[in-house]
Amino acid sequence: MTVTERVREIRRRIEAAARRAGRDPAEITLVGASKRQPVERLLEARDAGVRVLGENRVQEALAKVPQVPGVCWHMIGRLQRNKARKAVEVFELIHSLDSLRLAETLDRLGVERGRPVDCLVEVNVGGEETKGGVAPAELGAFLDAVAGREGLRVLGLMTIPPWREDPEEVRPYFRRLRELAGEAATRELPGVAMRELSMGMSHDFEVAIEEGATFVRIGTALFGPRD
Repeated sequence: MTVTERVREIRRRIEAAARRAGRDPAEITLVGASKRQPVERLLEARDAGVRVLGENRVQEALAKVPQVPGVCWHMIGRLQRNKARKAVEVFELIHSLDSLRLAETLDRLGVERGRPVDCLVEVNVGGEETKGGVAPAELGAFLDAVAGREGLRVLGLMTIPPWREDPEEVRPYFRRLRELAGEAATRELPGVAMRELSMGMSHDFEVAIEEGATFVRIGTALFGPRD
């Protein structure tokens, strides 16, 4: 199956999942997870209508961005503070804000450039030690600490749930992220919006959409196996 055919099939599945949930498919953005994918596949995806690509590593993005014009780039992997300056130069949205130290760095960089850095707060809904993210119980205090900053803007939440073979077993984690976003939205903190939920990957994105995802990060199902 070509990348173009895969894009068409994923779009069909996104639309069907949205309809099942009573949602408008236009609310959901497909983010092509381009880690270790060759530029040729990324160009084919772009030409098939994929408008957002997501990278896990800043260095890999820096090499690809000039070769794949006409798309938006999102940072979907864990961001190290020493790579933050380069990151804000190439990424329109950072999905993985997970610490106050990173928030302070991004805030400073946003002030320097005169435009806030747009971020999603990563939440470790599964409490897994091997993953980054703010603990659900600490999210309120974290949002208090990052609210109202001149150089930083929070647009929503992101999560990577524990792996489960059956996507239905992941549904409670997606639902929990949606509930956390709802709770945060009621607080109306300055510079903190809860309009985006980044959740769902190749094997579970349909369940994520049914639970409210606005960004789905899809790699293998879109591009095929990584090189």
